[in-house]
Amino acid sequence: MHTSRRQLLKGAAALGIAAALPSWYLDEVLGQDRPQEPKSANDLPTFALVGCGGRGRGDAHDAQRFGRLVAVCDVDSSHAEGAAVELSQSQRETDQKIGRKSAPGNIKVYDDFRKLIDGEKDLTAIVVGTPDHWHTLVNLYALRRGKDVYSEKPLTLTIDEGKHVVATVKETGRILQTGTQQRSDPNFRLVCELVQNGRIGKLQRVTTIVPAGLRAGPFQPKTAPKTLNWDMWLGQAPLVDYVPERTHTTFRFWYDYSGGTITDWGAHHNDIAMWGMGMDGSGPNSVEGRRLVEQIPGGYTAASQYEIKYTYANGVEHTCKTTTADNFFGGKARDTEPGERRNGILFEGTDGWLFVSRGVAEASKPEILKDPLPPGAKRLYVSNNHMGNFFDCVRTRKAPVAEAEIGHRSVTVCHLGSTALRLGRKLQWDPQKHEFVGDDEANQKFVKREQRRPWTYEAVNV
Repeated sequence: MHTSRRQLLKGAAALGIAAALPSWYLDEVLGQDRPQEPKSANDLPTFALVGCGGRGRGDAHDAQRFGRLVAVCDVDSSHAEGAAVELSQSQRETDQKIGRKSAPGNIKVYDDFRKLIDGEKDLTAIVVGTPDHWHTLVNLYALRRGKDVYSEKPLTLTIDEGKHVVATVKETGRILQTGTQQRSDPNFRLVCELVQNGRIGKLQRVTTIVPAGLRAGPFQPKTAPKTLNWDMWLGQAPLVDYVPERTHTTFRFWYDYSGGTITDWGAHHNDIAMWGMGMDGSGPNSVEGRRLVEQIPGGYTAASQYEIKYTYANGVEHTCKTTTADNFFGGKARDTEPGERRNGILFEGTDGWLFVSRGVAEASKPEILKDPLPPGAKRLYVSNNHMGNFFDCVRTRKAPVAEAEIGHRSVTVCHLGSTALRLGRKLQWDPQKHEFVGDDEANQKFVKREQRRPWTYEAVNV
């Protein structure tokens, strides 16, 4: 029986799927398997959360549908203790909602991820929500001790770290899901399938539009809170005095710990650009970029407004640029100018264009979206719940939708752009060798960074 539009929209709302999808695709999505929440506490895989800020807690909330949280860890004791209380309550609420009996026991609190991973012998998986400069070392430590990992994006702080993570996943046979959750959003999958199947003709240009970063300062050192282990928070990054703006949400705007919006929102949107181009296992051949404004001395260091241009072997031109119409937190900052695009990804071909963002899928002609793909068309990995996909893969051992190689390749594009902005010149890149061509400075300073001891690869690989 043909499903009515109202029924489709009702089903889509229940799954949290945007109503912008055409009916034929909604029908497909709703007919596909959904991740199953285990009904018995005894069937739940156990997991721990490392990094208890807002993003980490959000991931843990999602994971509680599919696993049982047994421990949390943070170098700020107030974060860890607060998360334990909040997530204990949310676990009971989640269990009640899906009719599952809650398991007894309290969530344990740790201040060192090594003690957590080594101490919780029956632990199945780790959810990593730390600042970016800690992702790799926690991931490597967990993988080498037999744990599966859900790691927040960007997967790495440097390109070299990505090579280590990919190699370790292959060596250990563990599951790693990169937290680029747009890969599990049907809007993004649909648009990428349409692009790959030639619905807009031959692909010529891709534009990824990300919010501008922060531009402020100078900032003054202060005394670190007693609850915070500042030295361990810094980890492999250079030793500096405590500055509040270096931590929590705004750590993203310092090159010591992240790359600004190019590795934050850019890790999401450039990932989708790579998916639509079919370049998941490769990368660009050249990159050049320019800052549109300079940062304030003594303030945030990562470029806040910029335009970066990439070229690929298939001739596609890819531009990543900032907009001041959307703020970093996803809200509207100002009205758009005529013809200006908002935060999202624009694919342009010889026969039209497709634009996609969260909750939005648009095309230059209605039929580009409305006409179903024919039998035999190329279809992409189906995942309608990113955390659910991770736990499905923990059980089945199949590769997740955003496996380590994909997370590495996508963030490499972001790291290349960041490097071009910092050096201020065009760079040639070899995506097979993972190195800049004929540029010793770029290879020596930006592919890999010096790690402050004891937080080195060697320390977590033992």
